[in-house]
Amino acid sequence: MSALKNIALLAGGFLIGTAGVKILSSKEARTVYAHTTAAVIRAKDCVMTQATKVREGCGDILAEARDINAAREADAENDGIIGDESEETPADEA
Repeated sequence: MSALKNIALLAGGFLIGTAGVKILSSKEARTVYAHTTAAVIRAKDCVMTQATKVREGCGDILAEARDINAAREADAENDGIIGDESEETPADEA
């Protein structure tokens, strides 16, 4: 009985597998695959467009941050130079 059950399961699996292959390779299934692939391509294009916008925004922020730091460094250098000049000015007059 066990051998007969195994043979029946094997035959059933073979039939289901064969039917599955026929269903998956049918014209209707190919149409579904084509539409699904087209939707995935559209989604990819949308995601890439948004990623490009984010990347450009990050580049702008980075450039602005570098400008801010450069201005702060220039201010710090100017503060040091002004302090040195104020100390030297009274000595030159005396």
